[in-house]
Amino acid sequence: MFIDHHERHLQGLRNTLTTFATPLVFLADMPGEFFAWSGEHMVSRSELRQENTRLKDESLILKAQLQTLVGLQAENARLRNLLGTESKSVERKMVAEIFQVDNDPFSLKFQINKGAIHGVYIGQTVIDAFGIVGQVVEVSPLISKVLMISDVTHSIPVKVNRNGVRSTAVGTGQIRQLALQFVPDTTDIKVGDLLLSSGLGQRFSSGYPVARVTSVEHDPALPFAQILAAPEARLDQNSLVLLVWSDVPEEVK
Repeated sequence: MFIDHHERHLQGLRNTLTTFATPLVFLADMPGEFFAWSGEHMVSRSELRQENTRLKDESLILKAQLQTLVGLQAENARLRNLLGTESKSVERKMVAEIFQVDNDPFSLKFQINKGAIHGVYIGQTVIDAFGIVGQVVEVSPLISKVLMISDVTHSIPVKVNRNGVRSTAVGTGQIRQLALQFVPDTTDIKVGDLLLSSGLGQRFSSGYPVARVTSVEHDPALPFAQILAAPEARLDQNSLVLLVWSDVPEEVK
């Protein structure tokens, strides 16, 4: 061993033994490497799922915030001289999951997984990433029921984004259709006009997209135009919605 240490006579033999021993060392390390890899993989997948959920919620909230910019641009053009004194409140929003849709064909309602313990209140505005979905009509501690804007019993004050003309959009019972009530035949409303929530009645937050006009019919025998619109919100596709807290009295909340 002393001579080999200095003269390296057995270097070839050592190389040969190392070559044969390497697979054995690799096989001996495999169980440890496998469990280490499995642990890292499981942690990574769990972290990715959590991150994916968080990003989906953030995306929904950001899209909802962008909705009001459409209305604010038109409002700025019409009321430029008042913007200096106007005060806009900062609204709070919460993501909720739809877990049940009513089976009643004559009722357009669904239930969400947020209730009184989360601060949900009757009359609260519910939106998605594209527009107003409806309002809360029933609240229990853990869940709430939402009435869609296209339900035949629902109505919402709206204004035309292009010129500020006000009207009321009522549900027709068809999930993708609203109708405008009592619009004089001479009113300037056109196909393609975007309807925003007007905020009148202090029920719905102002400036959110509600619907887009799809047809305008004028009948000389009738005093009012027949106007239909399609909701901007994806009422028949949503799995997540946003609850909006606006300026409402504390006792209502």
